[in-house]
Formats: sequence, structure tokens, C-alpha cells
Amino acid sequence: MNQASQAQASPRLAPPTPARRWLALAALMFPVLLIAVDNTVLSFAVPAISLALAPTGTEMLWIVDVYSLVLAGLLVPMGSIGDRIGRRRILLTGASGFAAVSAAAAFATTPAQLIAARALIGVFGSMIMPATLSLIRNIFADARERRLAVAVWASVFSGGAALGPLVGGALLEHFAWGSVFLLAVPMLVPALALAPVLVPDSRDPAPSPVDPVSIALVVGAAVALVWGIKELAHDAGPAPAAAILLGLGLGAAFVRRQLGRAASGRGPMLDVRLFARPAFSAGLAANLLSIFSLVGFMFFLSQHLQLVAGKAPFEAGLLMLPGMALSVVAGLAAVRLAARFSARSVMVAGLLMNALGYAVVLGFGRDGSLPGLLTGFAVTGAGVGLAETLSNDLILGSVPPAKAGAASAISETAYELGAVLGTAVLGSILGAAYRAGVQVPAGLPGEEAARAHETLGGAVEAAGLLPADAAAELLDSARRAFDSGVASTAAIGAALMAGAAVVVLRVLRAPKPPRR
Repeated sequence: MNQASQAQASPRLAPPTPARRWLALAALMFPVLLIAVDNTVLSFAVPAISLALAPTGTEMLWIVDVYSLVLAGLLVPMGSIGDRIGRRRILLTGASGFAAVSAAAAFATTPAQLIAARALIGVFGSMIMPATLSLIRNIFADARERRLAVAVWASVFSGGAALGPLVGGALLEHFAWGSVFLLAVPMLVPALALAPVLVPDSRDPAPSPVDPVSIALVVGAAVALVWGIKELAHDAGPAPAAAILLGLGLGAAFVRRQLGRAASGRGPMLDVRLFARPAFSAGLAANLLSIFSLVGFMFFLSQHLQLVAGKAPFEAGLLMLPGMALSVVAGLAAVRLAARFSARSVMVAGLLMNALGYAVVLGFGRDGSLPGLLTGFAVTGAGVGLAETLSNDLILGSVPPAKAGAASAISETAYELGAVLGTAVLGSILGAAYRAGVQVPAGLPGEEAARAHETLGGAVEAAGLLPADAAAELLDSARRAFDSGVASTAAIGAALMAGAAVVVLRVLRAPKPPRR
């Protein structure tokens, strides 16, 4: 390695004192908090956007989904580009663009403008998340400090997701829908001001050459998979299945190309041999499945709170806050617990708590018990906090600092896929159980009857067109069918999480003691 490369890889790039390391972490948390809030805040603005811009149903779906599609497709390329050009540089570029385009989105006057803005926000968002984790990997060389820093990162991310509904509800009570986008500007200004001073840049001293074909393959694979899984939750037709098969095919082609480039010495964009490392693969699996369990739980709990229990959106967000707060607390506690019991034991315990949370719902949720559902969510939230914190640390710790950007991008991709799968898989199971159990009374027009038979929200809307007795009959049937479906969903969720705990336990085998 030449002197320039040694300088780039040198640990002296990290802040020289503990105080500066933690100040650098604080600067990195502003964009993390924004991304987390942004993931959940938009859902509260959908009704206001519908009234203001009058999008078609398809346009509304693109407004909601285009961000995650673009984000998922670009995470791995942006992580690799950050390794090449500098992680701080790509973070600042992403934060600047995110703030500027978010401000522009707030003043969109047509659905097409808002869709384009959301797509651009996804581009800049894909620069931010891998950069924050990879910078943490390079700033905190000590494993114990790094684990605590990752715990803070995960806790801020969980806390931001919890704040999203509350912030969205509060803003929309007083301001127009654009306020949820303008929120990005004051949240990113501190990062843009502090990061150049506090956060040291880092990069891969021997980066692989840019490979446009690899970028096209990974973007195509991620977008096709995410779109197919999302659509499969609503339409079991051939198009979503074809998209999933296309995504798997492109993914396989991407893996073959990376292995070929590695064998020829040209350097892969992503070293897929990382997946052969048990710690790396187990961390990814735990990360994906923890988010799967949390997002799937939030999917049916938010509907129960608003459509069955009759809570206003802001009140529903408040009721879900303790479960999200426990996720934050458990994430910070995971550091001490791992030091005492091992990361493997704590991750397995977290996944088993996810299963236990679903088991609580299975036992008490069938009758729509609100305390039972909220208790189950609290247990699952704590389990996610334990498992996700340590899974991210395991992923980062299993790769050299020079490859932290690519590893962080893979971790974030697993997060996105877990969120999509949580809604798609558990949502599909819940929807099928609901349709099998709901009884729609006669007297509704064909289109309204179909909507009432399809979703609980459709039944609530359709009830307004019926006489009081028939409306009460429909709502009672729909709510019972929904809660029965929640119980079926919980049984599947509990089994999946228990299976995940067994897999992680077996993959992360404790090292055998040396022979004497």
C-alpha cells in the first residue's frame, strides 16, 4: 500500500478525543432523525394531499411508493460510491439535496410534480443512511464504543419513527400538507453546519472501478422486488409475480457479475463473499426480520386503533408511543446486556420477544382487547430494540472499515425489504382472513359492497350509506372479521420470529474452546 493509501486508511482520521467522537455522532443523528420521521409522517398527509392536488388512485400510490422504490434501488450503489468518493462528502450532498427538494415538494401544484420530487428525495435519501452508519464504523474504532454508537443510531431511528405520526398530526392540525416536507429544512441545517467541522471524512483506499452494468443490475433487482412485493399485497395477478421473478433474476446476474469481477481482479462493486461470513448473514437476517415484525405489527395495530377502537390519528400515535419508546430503551440496554451475556444471546432473546409479542396478540387480540394489543406491541418493540441494535453492530463489525459503506448499504436494504415484507406478507394474510369472515348486508351498491368486502376502511366508509341497523351490522361483522384476522396474522408472525431465533442461534455458534 502506498503512502497516500495509508493516509486514507489511517485511524488518525477519527476525531482524536472521545468528546469529539461523540460530538461527531450527535451531528450525524440529525439526518438519521429526519429520515426516520419522513418514513412515517407522510401517511398522515395523504388525505390533505388528495384534497389539494386531486390525484388519481394510481398517482396517489406513486406519491407514497416512489420514494421507497428509488431508495431501495440506490442504497447499494450509493454505499459503494461513498466508499469511493468519501462518506462525509456523499452525506453532505444527500442532506443538501434532501432539504432543497423537500422544500420544493411542499409547493407542488400537481401530482406529477410531487411524484418527481418524491423520487428525487429518494435519490438523496439513499446517500444519507449508508453514509451515517459507515462513518460511525470509521469514527469508533473501539468495538465497545462502536456498539454504543450504533445503539444510539438505532434508538434515534426508532424514536424518529415513533415521532412521525405525532409530528404529522400536530403539523396538519395547524398547517397545510406541505408542512410535512418543509420539516426537512430545519432538521438538516444543524447537520450541514456541524458535520464539516466535527465529522472526519473516510473512504476506501483501494476502491473498485465504477461499473455501470453492476449498478443497473442492482437497481433493477431492488426496484422490481420491492414493487412486486408491494403489489402482491393488493393484486395476486401475474404482474407482481413477474416483477419478483425479474428481480430475483437480475439479483442472480448481479451476484455472478461480482464474483466474476472478483476472480478476474477487476474489483467488484460489492463483495458478495461477505454473505459467506456467518456474523454478516446472521446480522442481516436478524435486521430484516426484526423490522418485518415491527412494521407488520404497526400495520394492523394502527388500523385497529383508528377503525375499530375509534381513536383519532394523533391519539392512536400516542397509544403506540410506549411501544416505540421501549424499542429505544431496549436498544440502549442491549449494549450492557451484550457485554454481560454475549451479542448472540441478546439477539436471540430479542427475536424471541418479537415472537412473544405476537403470542400475546394471539391470546388476547382475537376479541379486540386493546390492552392485549398494546402489551403485545410493547413486548415486540423491546425485542426489536435488542435485536436491531446488535444486528447492525454485527454487520459493521464483520467487515473492514474500508468496506463500511457497502456493508451499511446492504444493512439498509435489508431494513427496506423487511418493512415491505412486513406489510405485504402479514397484510396479505390479514386481508385474506378479513375477506373470509366479513358479511356485507344487502342494499349497498356493487362498488361500495366490493370495497366493504375488501378492507375494514372500505366497510367503515360504506356503513355511512346504510340505515342505522344495517350499518351497525356491517361494522360489527367487519370489526370481528378484522380482529379474527389479526389473530391469524399473529400466529404466523410468532412462528416466523421463533424460527428466526433458532436460525440465528445455530448460525452464530459459540466458538469451541481451544484444545489443551
